[in-house]
This record gives sequence, structure tokens and C-alpha cells, in this order.
Amino acid sequence: MTATTENRPWRGVLVATALPLKDDLSVNYDKFAEHCAWLVENGCDGVVPNGSLGEYQVLTPEERAKVVETAVAAIGGARVMPGVAAYGSAEARRWAEQARDAGCASVMLLPPNAYRADERSVLAHYEEVAKAGVPVVAYNNPIDTKVDLVPELLAKLYEEGHIHAVKEFSGDVRRAYQLAELAPGIDLLIGADDVLLELAVAGAKGWVAGYPNALPRASVELYRAAVNGDLDTAGKLYRQLHPLLRWDSKVEFVQAIKLSMDIVGRHGGPVRPPRVPLLPGQEAAVREATERAVAAGLA
Repeated sequence: MTATTENRPWRGVLVATALPLKDDLSVNYDKFAEHCAWLVENGCDGVVPNGSLGEYQVLTPEERAKVVETAVAAIGGARVMPGVAAYGSAEARRWAEQARDAGCASVMLLPPNAYRADERSVLAHYEEVAKAGVPVVAYNNPIDTKVDLVPELLAKLYEEGHIHAVKEFSGDVRRAYQLAELAPGIDLLIGADDVLLELAVAGAKGWVAGYPNALPRASVELYRAAVNGDLDTAGKLYRQLHPLLRWDSKVEFVQAIKLSMDIVGRHGGPVRPPRVPLLPGQEAAVREATERAVAAGLA
């Protein structure tokens, strides 16, 4: 499948969906379907299930597949870009094939993360998964994976046809300009909520987002204003939301976003081990920032 200007389903605001769990820690598929639909109804362009925020690492294969199928049934496959990360390239390719067969129009892929892969391993990994025939968006998260998809490497992956875009989570906004020089055709996607404005100004074409799980309308307004150059609107919203957005780059991002969801009346629910609940001070900080956003009319 070849991506065209008209067919770039990773553009816009795609929410890395948190996965609602029941008290017994089983997946609440009904709540998840409702959540996906609610996000689109509130202005988001699509969802990214089975990312880190979706706790994919602690799902069974059956759960992981059903999460994708549930999202597609709720909002249509063109708006669903599942994470297909796995320790082995063959397994990641199988997840890409599962997403393709479920009707998804693109997938998101981390580099090899079982060990600190070198450049040849990274190229081979993306080449193998691209054989599934569904456009691949790379996910650069050197903090967690210890493998850094630097602009030069991303340009090689793009030139070889293995990827079409990158979710950039390094936090280094300077890379946006170098990547645009090395690979003008690649789409840069904002990967961390707390550098949204900086990367939007630098030419980002989308946002794989965390906090719209709780505050979709205000988050979408912020993104649209930022990419359209309305810096007065974007700057004000960014300052109001940044006390929450910065949690997306913290270790406890899943717990924080789920707590905010609960506060605004959505179903975040608990997390699966080895994640544990927030410490009292962390919970108080998230609660205060969320309630302040609600009071400001941002929920």
C-alpha cells in the first residue's frame, strides 16, 4: 500500500488511547469502544491503540487483537493506527498483518527494543514489518527503547520506503528542522504532549497524543491553532494545559492520564502491574491541574 498526499491517515490528532480496565483488571471493551467514538465525536481524527499508553506490553495476544478489532468496529479502520511493537521482527510483522486484515490504514512501530539495536538491525526490522503491506509510522522513543532514530537514520528508512512518518518523542525539537532537510517528504508527528507547540511551529503534520483522552476538545483546539499559526490562541491554551501535558513525558503518564479521565467523568480505571497507583503527592498534583482545567472550561 502506497501513501499519497490524499491518503495520509496519520495526519491530524490521533489519540494514543488509554485502555479502560475493570476492577478485576480485565479489559472493558464496551467502555473502550465508547471511548474511541467519543474522541472522534469531540474532534479527534483517530486513535492509536496498543501503544505504551494502552498498556500493550501486559496484554495477552487475544486481548491485543481484540483491542484493534474493537477500535475498528467503533470508528472505522481508516482512523485506527495500532502500535505493532514486539521483541522480534516476525512478531511485529504479524501484528501489522493483523491490523491490516482488521481494516487499519496504517500502523506505528518502535525500533527493536529487546536490546540496543545497531543501525543495520533497525533497517532490517522496519524492512521486515513493511512487508505486511500497510504504511508504517516509526516511533522514536530513545528514553524507553535505548535506540535513537536520529534524523539521518529516519531519512534512510524513508528513502528505502520502509516508513512514511515518525512519531518523535525524543523531546529534541531541533531535530524537526534537520529531518525536514534530510527527508522533505516524511511527515513529522508530535510524539510528546509537552513539546506540542514547538513541533507544530516546526512543521509537524500530526500529533500522536495522550491528554486528549481526558480533554479532547481543548487539545484539538490547541493543535489546530498551533499548526495554523494562531499563536495567540495556541500560546494561551498551551500555558493552561501544560501542567497536565508534561505528565505525558513522565514515567507515571498512564496513571496520570487515567486519573484525569476519571476526574472529567470518563472511565480511566486502574492499571495493570507492574504499574502501581500514583503516590499521594502525584495524585494531588494531577487532580489539582485537572480540576483547574475543568474550572477554566477546558473539559
